[in-house]
Amino acid sequence: MKARLREEAIDLGFTAIGFARAERHPDVDRLVAWLADGRHGDMAWMARDPARRGDPTRALPGALTVMSVLASYYRGPWPEAGAAPRPRGRVARYAWGRDYHGRLKRRLRRLGRLLESLRPGTRWRAFVDSGPVLDRAWAERAGLGWIGKNANLIRQGEGSWFFIGEMITDAPLPADAPARPRCGTCERCLPACPTGAIVAPYQVDARRCISYLTIEHGGAIPIALREAVGDRIFGCDDCQEACPWNRFATPTYDPDFAERFAQRVPWLLPLLEIDRAGFETRYRGTPLMRAGRDRIARNAAVALGNLRDAAAVPGLAAALTSHDVPNVRAHAAWALGRIGGERARAALMEARRSERDGTVSAEIDAARAAIGVHSKDERSESTNDLGGT
Repeated sequence: MKARLREEAIDLGFTAIGFARAERHPDVDRLVAWLADGRHGDMAWMARDPARRGDPTRALPGALTVMSVLASYYRGPWPEAGAAPRPRGRVARYAWGRDYHGRLKRRLRRLGRLLESLRPGTRWRAFVDSGPVLDRAWAERAGLGWIGKNANLIRQGEGSWFFIGEMITDAPLPADAPARPRCGTCERCLPACPTGAIVAPYQVDARRCISYLTIEHGGAIPIALREAVGDRIFGCDDCQEACPWNRFATPTYDPDFAERFAQRVPWLLPLLEIDRAGFETRYRGTPLMRAGRDRIARNAAVALGNLRDAAAVPGLAAALTSHDVPNVRAHAAWALGRIGGERARAALMEARRSERDGTVSAEIDAARAAIGVHSKDERSESTNDLGGT
């Protein structure tokens, strides 16, 4: 039965498949401690009944086996800098094409139907980042790779550019041997993290992680971390790019994960002005819908500030005065302060006269100070404006 499932999994485009016993996973204790430290940030959904994530029988009563699958999304090197002359941002590799959730789920359902044909009456449930499952922990237990010091699943000779899916079933399939850790003394991923989110080997503080900040976090990106975000507008791959095992990665030609150039390195200025309908039309069916229009616009403003391209000043100035989301206006002000110059200074002064949101006003004042535009009179004016606000 396992041999037939492996054969079908490869035919469906999965890179690998492995099997583990459906029993309580000890990593749930690490998850509980991680949550207790608040390292999940705003992701409150992770703290709901965390014990369920480590017990497959909570997802499927009577479960005996957890089947894990991998699908490669590595599409080769980043585009050459010369191919992106306009101010552009970067998107994490896994989001270069269409959304993977539904496509992998359909493949897992086909595996489930095969399992039913081989063992009539079998019950199963499939998950792709959509249920209370410790994806990497079960993949490690099923022998598909080990969890590295950057907290990603790494497969020997292939790297870490994989999607992970699971099927929990009551079929009694023999377990595979768990993978052995092979990071050794290597810790290249730790200093590679721009924000220091890998606080120790195998420990990531999501509150500092660029993937969390650009995708899951809905508020302001902490000022102390904005410069380190660089030109990333959706996710970050730096800890994986630094991993020596990824030198073995080979590109996949799976059409379900075909990349789009404009989605790998999107032009930033249009993201500041796109409306909700336009954003949905452009990114429907892609992972970027997870962050949504407002967060992507916020991230684009930060990226433009870090690129310090004076050509972006008019677009940032327009966002500062007219964007409907205060958080985007606040980050546009910060970006203008980073770029500096007379046009940025004038845009900040004009916006300060009409802005009524206290948080945005504070960002404008900080940006003006950053480019040295405050005179004694302007400080007095700012104080009066704040009092009026």
